[in-house]
Amino acid sequence: MTGDKICSTVLKEIVPGEGEKKALLEFAEHIISRIDEAAKELGVDAHGLLVGSVAKGTWISGDLDLDIFIMLPETISEEEMESLGLQIAKRVATKYEERYAEHPYLKAFFGGYAVDLVPCFSVSNPASIKSAVDRTPFHNEYIKARINGLENEVRLLKQFMKGIGVYGAELRTMGFSGYLCELLVLKYGSFLNVLQSAKGWRRGVIIGIEDHKGHEHDAPLVVIDPVDPSRNVAAAVSLDKFCMFIDVSRTFLKTPDISFFFPPEVKPMTDDELVDELKQRGMDVFAIVFKAPDVVDDVLYPQLYKALKSIEELLHRNDFRVFHGDVWSNSNSVILLEMEIARLPPIKMHMGPPVESVTHAEKFKAKHANCHPYIRSGRYAVEIPRKYADVNALLKSELQTCSLGKHVSEAIENGYRVLKNAQIIKIDDEEFRVFLRKYFRKR
Repeated sequence: MTGDKICSTVLKEIVPGEGEKKALLEFAEHIISRIDEAAKELGVDAHGLLVGSVAKGTWISGDLDLDIFIMLPETISEEEMESLGLQIAKRVATKYEERYAEHPYLKAFFGGYAVDLVPCFSVSNPASIKSAVDRTPFHNEYIKARINGLENEVRLLKQFMKGIGVYGAELRTMGFSGYLCELLVLKYGSFLNVLQSAKGWRRGVIIGIEDHKGHEHDAPLVVIDPVDPSRNVAAAVSLDKFCMFIDVSRTFLKTPDISFFFPPEVKPMTDDELVDELKQRGMDVFAIVFKAPDVVDDVLYPQLYKALKSIEELLHRNDFRVFHGDVWSNSNSVILLEMEIARLPPIKMHMGPPVESVTHAEKFKAKHANCHPYIRSGRYAVEIPRKYADVNALLKSELQTCSLGKHVSEAIENGYRVLKNAQIIKIDDEEFRVFLRKYFRKR
């Protein structure tokens, strides 16, 4: 099947029908009217505004998440904006979770719909923004004014990126945002043209939608925001996700297949499969497990990655070799470490000064007299007891000395477990088992 035919088949699955469009837009209008009424009751000059993919007509059928902003005057303080915005949101929603990104907002639930109710400032132009979300309405208007006729091309690009695992700018994924997909389609004119361009990208590529000169950015992909030329829309895209998109674009263009859009469901790894995988790999795998901090993913995941890096550095300082590591979180958080070397001899060689360095040599020999200093490669050397001969002992003793991030550190202080190899079976969470299968598959 050709790429064009595959795209036609995919569109039949992902383009919303007229009934879905009508119901979703009517529901959005209903919520906006309730926001406007709540603001009026409170005597606040505020109104609701639909933003995101639904507002721009680029959402994928079945994605029933809405983004509705509560627009408040830019003349009030940040504290007033947050307080009044939440008061209005709580009058509209009865079932919700209060979350915090740069500012607090509500994730509200209405039957089958999930709605982010986000307070923000209604600023007159992008140069006047007071927080990152204030920029979103301008993104909305920019895309709506230009996307007509290209909505399905955006849908194809989003579904392709979802299928290959690079869609989503949240810090758990570090991939491509919906707005970035829209800009790429505007730039290149179609889904397939985006892939044709991407197959030749090199790290550091700069893409401008308008004739703007952006600031310098240290990122694998730079897409200048036409609304704010100082900003890189692709700042969240990690090097690996950038390279994955390049690689899979090349593969699809050579051998197009619908499985790129709709890959087979990844099944949870069974206990027996995990044990077999560990035996085949022949390396020790450790899981540091603790209760997940009650913060949004965009706060939690940077701390988990920071903790992983710091723990890897701790292991390296103590002569252990990490093969690979990763993080995962649900009700519990897990820092996973796969070790090339997880056990060491009880003694290690400690090198001293060159023999010619008389003063330092005498001090070294006196300090280590009981260890019988000897000469190796022109330097004094001794064999001394190793403080930690295995990873388990090191983690149990020194983990909390690592740089873990505020919320992860507090969670670990409240208790954690270090599981090794088959003990990881104790983490009986289907999503974690899916994560494990992807981890061992490196996908």
